[in-house]
Amino acid sequence: MENIHELKALLSAPKDIIIISHRNPDGDAIGSSLALYHYLCSFGHAVHVVLPSEYPDVFQWMPGVSECIVFDTEPDRTREVIEHAQLIFCLDFNSLDRIDKVGELIQPLKAKKILIDHHLYPEPFADYMMSDTTASSTAEMVYDFIILMGHKKEIGLATAECIYTGIVTDTGSFKFSTSPKLFRIVAELLELGVDDYRLQDLIFNSLDEKQLRLLGHCLNNRMEILPEYRTGIIALTKEDYEDFEIVRGETEGIVNYLLKMRDITLAAFITEQPNIVKLSLRSKGDFSVQDIARKHFKGGGHRNASGGFSFQPLKATLRKFKELLPEYKESLNQY
Repeated sequence: MENIHELKALLSAPKDIIIISHRNPDGDAIGSSLALYHYLCSFGHAVHVVLPSEYPDVFQWMPGVSECIVFDTEPDRTREVIEHAQLIFCLDFNSLDRIDKVGELIQPLKAKKILIDHHLYPEPFADYMMSDTTASSTAEMVYDFIILMGHKKEIGLATAECIYTGIVTDTGSFKFSTSPKLFRIVAELLELGVDDYRLQDLIFNSLDEKQLRLLGHCLNNRMEILPEYRTGIIALTKEDYEDFEIVRGETEGIVNYLLKMRDITLAAFITEQPNIVKLSLRSKGDFSVQDIARKHFKGGGHRNASGGFSFQPLKATLRKFKELLPEYKESLNQY
């Protein structure tokens, strides 16, 4: 990060600070935001975490999560804390359109903006930028940020638990984007008192009966395998959402089940939303789903985990996706 000394000076006295992450926040968005929240609060700053939309119930256990302000449910309070902000941290997103109307609120403000993110192609909207596309997660980068600030010894248990949550969710329990550096960080988090078994149990073993039945429905009735392209697809209709009363977060991770098959390289989870069709893409090895998402579905993300959307109906989107596969056949069969 350039101008770290300027940022240290800005943070040397208590400030009104907001931390913002992206719509439909996942474990890394929540984990990195709350980790930074606890760290900044420990130095006397007045800090608020702002989320454009609600977070999944699976993260209800996290320290400080109940203090998050959700724009969709509290627009007036969101505007109030944003208007008073002296510093704005932008975490786990690379452009203001990822935070919807919240982006429109912060764009004209004179408050300094600090971006901490690991996605490709960050837009230059921030005054200070910490961008590392090799990082496993934004949570890992928050750890790096604290080290840059010279405060390693000030990392408390709550901060450590939140960093671990962001890392373990964005790496798929240490399957993606790992490095020797990452495991050294995780070892240090455990030395600080993080109970990795407890946290993984809270994160990954919190399904209810309805979610298990939904998973069974997806695998038994909505799964399509295209062996010639080493591709698996699960597509959910609006009727599926109504029949299972699906709410935010309940389909998280379903796409990964497709990759449990030995001969599948590309997994697609395609869902019919009220106004758009969403795509969640995953892959193995060097095959880049980020390329597909960016070029064809107005999205992006990482090499092995990306997302996008389509304004076409579900059937048309499925057809478009399948028609792209011959273009990638050679790459898919190299894994």
